[in-house]
Amino acid sequence: MRLDDLVRISLRQVIRHRRRYIGVVLAIAVGVAGFISIITMGQDVKRNFNEDLAFIGGVTIIRNVLELRPQLPLNRFHPDTVQAIQRIPGVYVASLVGLTRTKGEWQGQVEEYSVVAVDDNFWKMRGLQALTGALFDKKQVEERQRLAVLGTRLAQSLFGTDKVEGRTLELGRDIYKIIGVVGGLRDINLDKSVFVPLTTAMDRFGRQLAVDRLYVRCLTWDDVPSVAAAIPGVVQAHQSAQNLLVEVSWENLEHVKRVAFWVEFFIYLAFAATLILGGMGIWNIMMAAVRTRTREIGLKKAMGAEDRDILAQFLTEALCLSCAAALVGVALGRVLVELLSIWIGMRPPEELFFTCLAFSLIFAVLLGVGAGLYPSLQAARMEVVSATRYE
Repeated sequence: MRLDDLVRISLRQVIRHRRRYIGVVLAIAVGVAGFISIITMGQDVKRNFNEDLAFIGGVTIIRNVLELRPQLPLNRFHPDTVQAIQRIPGVYVASLVGLTRTKGEWQGQVEEYSVVAVDDNFWKMRGLQALTGALFDKKQVEERQRLAVLGTRLAQSLFGTDKVEGRTLELGRDIYKIIGVVGGLRDINLDKSVFVPLTTAMDRFGRQLAVDRLYVRCLTWDDVPSVAAAIPGVVQAHQSAQNLLVEVSWENLEHVKRVAFWVEFFIYLAFAATLILGGMGIWNIMMAAVRTRTREIGLKKAMGAEDRDILAQFLTEALCLSCAAALVGVALGRVLVELLSIWIGMRPPEELFFTCLAFSLIFAVLLGVGAGLYPSLQAARMEVVSATRYE
C-alpha cells in the first residue's frame, strides 16, 4: 500500500471515530501545550517572578557595606566601582545609598529627620512605586535638584495626609520641594525617612553623609551565588575592599529555591502524567479498535494483505492520532505563550518556540509508536480463519 493512501485511510478512521478519541486528544494536547508554554516562557516567567520582591522577600538583593572599623580609613564606594559591578553578568541593577540624620524647623519646632540619599535605580531595585505624586528620576538626580520623597509614615506624621506633593520641607539649612510619597516600604525605619537625590545629598551634607551601602539586585535567584562571589574581586580591582561586607539572605534564598523547585517539579509531573495518560488512552483505543475490526482484518488477510500491511495501517492510525493531538496542543501552546507574553510584558525568542514545537512533534511520534505498537502487532498476528469467523 502506498504511503499517501495509508495516511489518508488512517486519517479517515481517526475522523470517523473522533468522538471516541476526543478524551485522548485533549489529554495529549494539554500536556503538549503545557510543555511548550513552560519551556518557552520559563525564563521570562522566572525573571518576572523574581521582580516581585514582596513575594520572595528580597532574596535577589545583595547588600554590600563598607564597614567602619577601627584603625581603617573611612571608605566609600567609587562611581567606577558601581559601574563595574553593574556590568557583572546576572546583575539587574545596582543602587548606591547614603544615610545621615539632619535637623530642620517644622511649624516652629526643630525636628530631626532620617535622610536616605538614593539614586534613581533605588526604586527599581526595591520595586517601589509612588503612592502619590512621583519619584525623582535619573535626570533630576544628575541635575542635583533639591527634591524630597517621603515615606508614608513620615508624611502622615508631618502633614496628616499622603497628598503632599508641592509642599516644602527644611533639611539642614536648605528647603526641599516634596514631589511624592513612596509606597510599598516594609521597613518601618525607611517608611519614616525622607529620600533625597544622592548627588544633592553629597553636595549638601558632605562628610556627614555615609555613602557606604551598595545594593545589588540580581536577575534571578540563580544568579545570586555567582554575583556575590564576583563582587569582592570587582571592588578590589577599583578600590580598597578591606572593610567590605557582602550580605546575602542565604537561608531565605534556599527556602525560596526549595519552594520553587517543588512547584516546578509538580507542574512537570502533572504534564508528564497527562501525556502518560494520553499514551495509555491511545493504547486502549487501539486495542479496542483491533477487537472491533477483527473480521475486517481477517477479510483483508484473506484478500492478500500481509502482516506488515496490517501492522502499518494500525500503527499509522496511532501516529495520526498522537500527531493530531500534538498539533492541537501546539496551537493551544502558542495561544498560551501569547497570553503570557502580554501578561508579563516580555516576549521569548521565536527560535525557542519552534524548538519546543519540534520536540513536541518528535515526542508525539514516539508516543504514537510506543502506544500503538503492541495493538498493531496483535492485529498483524491474527490468524485468517479465526479472524473471519469472529462475531
